Amino acid sequence: MVRSVAPAVPFPHRSLAPSDDEVRLWYENALGWPTVPGVPVRLAVGVRFDVLDVPAEAGRAALERLERSGGLGRGFPVALRDDRMRLLVAAGSAEELPGLLEWLDWGALELDLVAIGAGGLMDAPWPPDAGVSVGAGGDAGTGAGAGACAGGDAGPTTRPLSLGHGGSQGAAVWLRPPEPGHEAEASLPTLSAMGTRSGARGDGDGPPDLVRLVDTVATQIHRVRLRRADAVAAVRADGQPLAFS
Repeated sequence: MVRSVAPAVPFPHRSLAPSDDEVRLWYENALGWPTVPGVPVRLAVGVRFDVLDVPAEAGRAALERLERSGGLGRGFPVALRDDRMRLLVAAGSAEELPGLLEWLDWGALELDLVAIGAGGLMDAPWPPDAGVSVGAGGDAGTGAGAGACAGGDAGPTTRPLSLGHGGSQGAAVWLRPPEPGHEAEASLPTLSAMGTRSGARGDGDGPPDLVRLVDTVATQIHRVRLRRADAVAAVRADGQPLAFS
C-alpha cells in the first residue's frame, strides 16, 4: 500500500550507513514509493514509476546530449549500479516501449535496452545525504552524501556525470536522486503530444518527452555498439591492440 507523501525531512547526516529499515521508511514516508519485504530493500516498479535499464556508457552519452540541447531542466531521477544505468520514467512507459521503438524505426535492431514495469523490482539506492556519495570515478563510498554527486543537487541544472563502476560492492547509487516533497513523479518523462514538457517557467525546464528520451538513448546504445565493433575489426585487421575512449 502506498503511503501519503510526508513533509520532506533531509536524511540525517551520519558516518555510518543507514539500516535497511531506515532506508525503507525514507522511501515510503518521504516519497510515498512502495517497497517489498526482504533484504536488500527493493522498490516496487510500475506503481509510481517505470524504469529504463540501459548500459551506463550509452546512458551517460544520452543524458549529456539531452542536457546540451536544453531538455533536462532540473532532471528526472537516475540511478547507477555497476555498468547499468536506471532511468526513471512515468508509470506505464514500459508497456509503450515496444510500440515506441517500432514507431521510431528501432524495432528491427536488438538494443540493450530493458524496460521494467508493473510487477518488476529495483534495488533501492541509499537515500541522498545518507553518508553515501559517488566519487569521481563513479564508485560509491561514505562521505558527503549522494546529494553532492553528479546531478544530485536540486538546482535547475545538471552537473556533468562522471561514471565508472557503480560502487565497490556493486551497490545501487543515485546519480540524480528524487526530490522528497516535490512530487517526484512530476519530473518523470512521459508521452506528451507537446513534445518536451515545459516547466514552471514555461521555458522547457521540464523533463524530456519519453519519445525524445527513448530515441536519444537508442541512438547512443547503437553508437556504442558500432564503435566497439569497429574497434574489434581494427584489432583483427592489424593484429595490434587498439586503445580508444
